[in-house]
Amino acid sequence: MTQVPSVVIEIAHLSAWLMALVVIFIPLERIFSVRPQRFFRKGIGVDLAYYFISGLVPAVLLAFPVSLLAWLSHRFVPNFILEGAGSLPPWARIVAGLFLVDVGYYWGHRWCHEVPFLWRFHAVHHSAEEMDFLVSSRSHPFDIVFGHFCGLVPLYVLGLAGPTREQGGSDVALVVKIIGLFWGFFIHSNLNWRFGPLEWLISTPAFHHWHHTKTGPIDRNYCATLPWVDWLFGTLYLPKEWPSDYGIKGPMSDSLVDQLMNPIFPPAAATTSVSVSVSVSAAPVAATESHSNEPDAVSRVD
Repeated sequence: MTQVPSVVIEIAHLSAWLMALVVIFIPLERIFSVRPQRFFRKGIGVDLAYYFISGLVPAVLLAFPVSLLAWLSHRFVPNFILEGAGSLPPWARIVAGLFLVDVGYYWGHRWCHEVPFLWRFHAVHHSAEEMDFLVSSRSHPFDIVFGHFCGLVPLYVLGLAGPTREQGGSDVALVVKIIGLFWGFFIHSNLNWRFGPLEWLISTPAFHHWHHTKTGPIDRNYCATLPWVDWLFGTLYLPKEWPSDYGIKGPMSDSLVDQLMNPIFPPAAATTSVSVSVSVSAAPVAATESHSNEPDAVSRVD
C-alpha cells in the first residue's frame, strides 16, 4: 500500500505531460501534416495505454541493471577515464553523452531488427500503420528496457555517468533521457518539416518515418537523434520523398494483452518461424534488408 501514492503521483505527472504533448503536437500535425489523418486513428487507445505503461514499467525494470552497470563501471573502469570524463564541463558531458547514447542505442536497435528473439518484441513498435507523435510510446516494456540499457552502457563505461556526483552522478543520463524522450515524440510525429542540409546532422520525422516503412527500404535509420551515425555504419537512407505506407507485413493482434504476451509466449507457428530464421540473424545489413518486414518474421510476434 505504501507504493500506491507514488504510483498515483507518477500517473498524474504522466497525464500532465500527455496534455502538454497534445497541446504542442495536435495543432502542428493538423497544419503541417505529412498526410491528413484523424486524431482518433486506428490503435490510438492501445497507444495511450502504452504511453502510461512505458512511463511506469521500464523505470522499475531498469533499476537493477542500471545500478549494476553503475557499480561495475565504478569498480572496473580505469580511474583516469572516470576522472577525465568527470573533469569535463557540463555542456561537454551532455554533448558527448548524446553521441555515446545514440551509438549504443544504434546497435541495440539494429540487433532488434537482426535477432529474431529481439524482433518479436520490437515488431510491436513497428506495427503502427499511421504515424503521429503518440506512436513513440508504442513499445513493449522489454524492448524499451533493452534499447535504453544499450544506450546507457557507453555512457557509464566511458565515465560520463556514474554512481557518484563527482563522476557526474545521473545528471548527464537524466538530461540525455529528457532530450531523447521529447525528440522521440518529434521524429514519430505527422509533421512534414524538413531541415535541409541540417537533417543529415539531426534526425527529423522524414528520417524516422523511413525506418517505419512497410514496402520501402527497411532496416535503415536506426539512430534516435544523429543520422550521421547511421551514415558511419552504412544504414542511412534519406531521400526527398516520404514513404507511402507504414507497418509490418503480416498479422498483428489489435489486443494490448496479446501484444504484451505473444512475444514472451509465442504461438506454435511463431516458434517454428524463429527456429527457421535464427541462422540468418547474424547476416550483414545488405543481406537482411527485408528481414524484419517479411511475413515469416512478423509471424514470430503473433
